[in-house]
Amino acid sequence: MAEEPAVSARAPRFSPLDAVLGLLVTVALPLAIVAIPNTISVVAALLPPDVSQIDMIRAHGLALPAMVLTVPLAAVIVRRMRAAPVLVGGLTLLALADVAGGYADSPLLVGLLRAAHGVGAGLLVPATLVAVWERPRILRAVWAGVLAVSLLAAQALALWPLDAVTSWRITLQPYPMLTGAALALAALYLVLWLRRDESGEDAARPGLYGLERGRLLMTAVPAVGIAVLALGTTFDWSPLLVVVAALLSVLALLGLASAGTFAGTRGRVAAYTTVAVGVVVLPTAAQITYVELRGLGGPGLSGLWPAFVIAGVAGLVAAVLLDRVADAAMPMASAGGLVIVVAGLCAVRFLLPAADGPTLVIPFALLAIGAAVALTSALRPSAAGTALFALSLFFPGVLAGFLLGSGVQFMHLEEASSPRELVDAFVSAMHWWALVGGILVVAVIVLGAILTRRSGEAEPAGNAVQGAEKAVNGGAAAETAEGVAAQAGAVEAEVAEPASGSDRAARSASGSGSAVTSGSASGAGSGVKPDALVAAGPGTAAKSDVAIKSDVTVKSDVTVKPDSTVKSDVTVKPDAAESAAARSDVAPASAAEERESGAESGPDASTPVVPSPMPSPESSAGDRPGGA
Repeated sequence: MAEEPAVSARAPRFSPLDAVLGLLVTVALPLAIVAIPNTISVVAALLPPDVSQIDMIRAHGLALPAMVLTVPLAAVIVRRMRAAPVLVGGLTLLALADVAGGYADSPLLVGLLRAAHGVGAGLLVPATLVAVWERPRILRAVWAGVLAVSLLAAQALALWPLDAVTSWRITLQPYPMLTGAALALAALYLVLWLRRDESGEDAARPGLYGLERGRLLMTAVPAVGIAVLALGTTFDWSPLLVVVAALLSVLALLGLASAGTFAGTRGRVAAYTTVAVGVVVLPTAAQITYVELRGLGGPGLSGLWPAFVIAGVAGLVAAVLLDRVADAAMPMASAGGLVIVVAGLCAVRFLLPAADGPTLVIPFALLAIGAAVALTSALRPSAAGTALFALSLFFPGVLAGFLLGSGVQFMHLEEASSPRELVDAFVSAMHWWALVGGILVVAVIVLGAILTRRSGEAEPAGNAVQGAEKAVNGGAAAETAEGVAAQAGAVEAEVAEPASGSDRAARSASGSGSAVTSGSASGAGSGVKPDALVAAGPGTAAKSDVAIKSDVTVKSDVTVKPDSTVKSDVTVKPDAAESAAARSDVAPASAAEERESGAESGPDASTPVVPSPMPSPESSAGDRPGGA
C-alpha cells in the first residue's frame, strides 16, 4: 500500500501553546481512560432495593462500547476540522455527564450518561493525538507515555473514590474537579490556538483524502462487532464461548491491521503494536488491582499507589528518552517494548499476589515501561493519519482483551463456593491470564516480524500500480500546461519552464493519503454472576518510499533549462500520487500543504461483570495464596 510521507527532522519551536497542550494531555488522557472501568458492582449494596443490579451493571458498562464506536468517527471528524474544537467538545460532554450523574436514578439514565462518558472520551483521545502531532515531536512521546501509564492505573483510579462512599452515584462522577480543571486548560488552549491561527503562525490545516477516510471508517466494522459481542456476553454466555469470541475478535483486528493500513510496513508495525498493548495492559492491570485489594489479602489501594507512582514515572521517562532515538531504530524498539511487556506478565505470574506494595513495583514498572516504549516507538515516526488508524484498532483491542480475560476468569469462578475458593479462583485466573496474554504478545511480535518482512519485499511492485491509480482516480494530478497522462504504472509529467524570471528548477509536490487508524475500544456490558465479583483482566510509524526533501523531490533524466520545455521521465510513487508534477511558475504550496508533507514523522468495563460480594473495595473475603 502507499505510505504516508516520512516525517522530517524539523519541528515547530516549543511555545506557551505547547506547554498548555502538554499539561492538557497529562490531565485529559487519564480522564478519558478512567471512563472505561465498570465499577458499579463494587457499590451494588448501595443501590436502591427496587433497582435491578444486573440492569444497572449492564447500563454502567456502556461507556467502553460507546467509546469504541466513537473513536473511528472522531478520527474522521478531527481530520476534517481542527483538533482544538473537537477536544473542547469532548471535555464539555464529559463535564456535562459528570454533572448529570448526581441526578441519575434508573438504569436507563445511567446507561445514557455512561454512553455520554464514552462518546466524550472517544472524541477526546483522537483530538489530543492530532493536536500533539501538529506540535514539537517531544509531545508525541509525552502523549504515548501518558496513555501507557493511564492504562496501568485506570482501574485503581476508578476505584479510589469508592472507598467508604455512601452513594453509588459517585461512580458516575469520580473526578468532577479534575474534569473542570481539564476543561479550563482546554479553553486556554483553544484561545491560544485561535490567536496563533489568526496570526498565521499555525497555518497547518488538516488533510483528509478519500483513501484515508475509507480506511478510518473501515475500523468501525470490527468496533461494532466487538461491541455487540461484549453486550451479548452479559446474557449468560458460557465462558468457553466468550473466550472463542474474544480470540476471533483479536484475529480480526490483526487481519485488519495487515490489510487495512495504507502506510506500508511501518503502518503495520504500528497497528500490530497498538492491538497487542490494548489487548493486554489494561485488562491485566484491572485483574492485578482487584486481587491486591485488602479484602482479598493484598495491601489495598493505599499500598498500591507507591508502586503505581514509581511505575508511572518510569514509563514517562522511558517514553521521553526514546524521543532521542533515531526513527530507523523504531521498529526494533517497538518489538523491544513488547518483549518488556511479556517480562511484566511473567512477573505477574511468578511474583503475585504480594502481601506488600514494594513487590508490585516490578510487574507494574515492566508493564508501564514496555507499553510506553512500544507505543512511542510505533506511533512517533508516523503521520497523524497512520497514528489515528492504529488508535482506532487500539480500543477494540482493549475490549477484546477484557472479554478474553473475563472468559478465563469465569472458567475458574464457576466452581468457587466459599470465600476462600473465590479468592483462590481470582488468583488462579490472574496467573492463567498472564500466561495467555504473554502468548498473545509473543505471537504478535512474531507475526509482525514475518508480515512486515514479506510486505517489504512485495511493496515496490505494487506501489507503482497504486500510484497510477491514485493519480487517475483520486484527482491528484498536477495542473500543468500539458496535463498529466496516467498509464498502467507510471505518470509522465510535462514540465514547462517560463521564458522570464530567475532560473527556477522544476518542482514536484508529493501528496500523501494519510492512513488514519482509529482503534476504538469498547467497554463491554458487564456479565453477571450472582456470586462473584469479576475483575476481568483482561502504536504507528509511517514508512515512506519517497523521502521528501526541500531541495529535490523528482529525479529526472534530463536537464531543465530556461526558455525550454522538456519532458521528464518520472514514475510517480504512491506517496507522490496526490500531485504528480508542478511547473516552476506555479505558486508555492500553501503552508498547510508544506507542513502536512513535512510533518514529523471495578471490574472491567468491557467484560461480563458480576455483583460484588464485598460492601467496599477494601472489605475482607479471606486469605489468599502467595505468588505461584
